[in-house]
Amino acid sequence: MKHPLTGILPVAPTPFHDDGSVDTEGMTRVLECMIDQGVDAICILANYSEQFVLSDAERATLTKVSLEHVAGRVPVIVTVSHFSTQIVVDRAREAEAMGAEMLMMMPPYHGVGLVPAEAGIFEHFAAVSDAISIPIMVQDAPLSGVSMPVPLLVRMAKEIENVSYFKMETPFAADKLAALIEAGGDHIVGPFDGEEAVTLLADLDAGCTGTMTSALQPELIKPIVTNYLAGDIDAALTQWRECLPLINHENRQCGLRATKVVMKEGGVIGSDHVRHPLKPMSDRTRTRLLQLAAERDVIALRWGK
Repeated sequence: MKHPLTGILPVAPTPFHDDGSVDTEGMTRVLECMIDQGVDAICILANYSEQFVLSDAERATLTKVSLEHVAGRVPVIVTVSHFSTQIVVDRAREAEAMGAEMLMMMPPYHGVGLVPAEAGIFEHFAAVSDAISIPIMVQDAPLSGVSMPVPLLVRMAKEIENVSYFKMETPFAADKLAALIEAGGDHIVGPFDGEEAVTLLADLDAGCTGTMTSALQPELIKPIVTNYLAGDIDAALTQWRECLPLINHENRQCGLRATKVVMKEGGVIGSDHVRHPLKPMSDRTRTRLLQLAAERDVIALRWGK
């Protein structure tokens, strides 16, 4: 990657048919819609892609389909998280060989009773870095239940060659981002916001240079980042206020189902199916979601019509 990645790097949902099988044609339509949304990169196989309900064979297929379809038009970030260090190394090598320009990974975790010590976390990321030559984004999220304090993250950034991007989703993310940037200096190439941009303004104030949201409304969230980084804080704040009702509804009520529901309504995909044990969205939540999306004329709601 020639220049540091900034801006908006949304997570692509994984579309399924109504019977639960992977919809590879739908996947290409999702990617095309996201490119039309003006995204700066696309992340696949993340938690909002339902990576935890995909088989290894399905992961491989989706990686191949996505990288071949995007064909370098925007960078593709492949999530390779797993508890097993060897599996993550294998996934990382495969993703790089297929054309991924960045990897994202969480620390190894498998429930609260099976969390490695800091040395194990460091070694986990170091093993992946030794196997590849593209940047690694560390995803620091409450989902893992793994604590990665700022001194550990700074050590990783300074001592592990390819660890240079960080997606912060922990409580009080802005404070942690600010501390990370101050302590890590130039080693922190890409400090990023997450969690559907629900804390984006605070995180930009803290020094983040981009956000990884869902693919629900990236064309509306991106100007918040670009205006802020250009020094037009008032414009960023105005756009933030416009986006916030939909951000909040997605983050607090819908979760990963939001983008699928809107993309189905907009003709991008044929089904908003989520795999069990996840459950479909309630009609009440769906109605409010579609109202908020329509009021903002999001691209995903009209892309396929």
